[in-house]
Amino acid sequence: MASFSFGSGNAAKLLRMPLYAAGRIGTLVVPRGRRWVFGCGAGIGDGALALWRVATDEGRDAVWLTSSDRERTDAAHLGIPTIPKSSLRGWWATARAGVLVVTHGQGDVNRYATSGAFLVQLWHGIPLKRIGLDSSATTQVPAVPGASLLRRLVGVLYRSTAQRISLMPAASDRSRGRLESAFALGGGRVIVTGEPRVDVLSAGTSDERQQAASVLLEATAGPIPPNARTVLYAPTWRDGAEDPAVPTAADWVRIIALLEQQNAVLFVRSHPLGAGSYQPPLPSARVRMLGSDVLADVTPALPGIDVLITDYSSMAYDVGLLAMPVLYLAPDAADYARTRGFYGRYEAVTGGSAAADWPALIDQIESLLTDERAFAERSEQSAALSARMHAHRDGRNTRRVYDAIRARMISAPRGER
Repeated sequence: MASFSFGSGNAAKLLRMPLYAAGRIGTLVVPRGRRWVFGCGAGIGDGALALWRVATDEGRDAVWLTSSDRERTDAAHLGIPTIPKSSLRGWWATARAGVLVVTHGQGDVNRYATSGAFLVQLWHGIPLKRIGLDSSATTQVPAVPGASLLRRLVGVLYRSTAQRISLMPAASDRSRGRLESAFALGGGRVIVTGEPRVDVLSAGTSDERQQAASVLLEATAGPIPPNARTVLYAPTWRDGAEDPAVPTAADWVRIIALLEQQNAVLFVRSHPLGAGSYQPPLPSARVRMLGSDVLADVTPALPGIDVLITDYSSMAYDVGLLAMPVLYLAPDAADYARTRGFYGRYEAVTGGSAAADWPALIDQIESLLTDERAFAERSEQSAALSARMHAHRDGRNTRRVYDAIRARMISAPRGER
């Protein structure tokens, strides 16, 4: 079963409305200070970690709010001070913060104390599928009497909460337009600085990035056979529904046979909120799980990957920074377009090459691993797609975001700094 859906999440938010109201009253009387408070729905990583490093290097007083022992352990390994976000101390830290930094939602910090802060929403990917107010999935509620009224109420609350965002980085003008629409943000709050989370794909030399990524992959998932090609499969979330692309036993037989023949390793990164098991029926050293429970932030590992397979993940835009070929597996593309929707046409992203099942995809994988010309063509397509979506590729996105925060804080009225 899926661990989360918009319907169950929205129901929980409605039940917590008295706590939101109490928290709002609290933030009206608690003065905000200068501390920066960070949180990330994916753990200690993503754009939040990149901005943390720049901010603390610049002498900012900062703390990270955590929700699990894993996050606290990861933070301690990096020397990051933490506070449990759901504790009274977490509420107080959020209520007193001058700057709040999140990547997924305001629940990345203490959700009851965000009002009145300078809120930086880094987000966690260039939208390909429709998000926020652009998707009806966002306001789903359980099928109960009065559901239509509840959906409208959720929409009003979502829009109101989004208005607390003070600054939101975008990768490009195309991405900026999507984010402004999804979060109903105007007034220049979405700015084209590039995304901090992908600086790691542009900083340093290609050899340095690949070496660091290979070390990370082996430390996380075990030794990789000499000269092996690496393939990453990263399906996205189906809003709580089962993933229709989980391989069958017969699919796994063909997949593993191809990996053995071509000396390749398949890393599987299923979505942490998704449903369905990607474990092959028989163990194979050629298939490695690389979920968020194993590696919280996969982006630093991408330079060590040769081929990406996905469906609707924004990772398809990111790996173009590395000119990495991308294959698409989307058996539910038509239904997904109808129920969730895309920004633009899905075929414009895939070039009409999306496979509908694993047998068709396996043929495409084999072609990439055996035909240098096919590999080069897919690499060029990936780089071209990325070039349309990433305005900056100099490894300085995080610095631009930090400078934008400081500029806006300096220009803000004294009581809002």
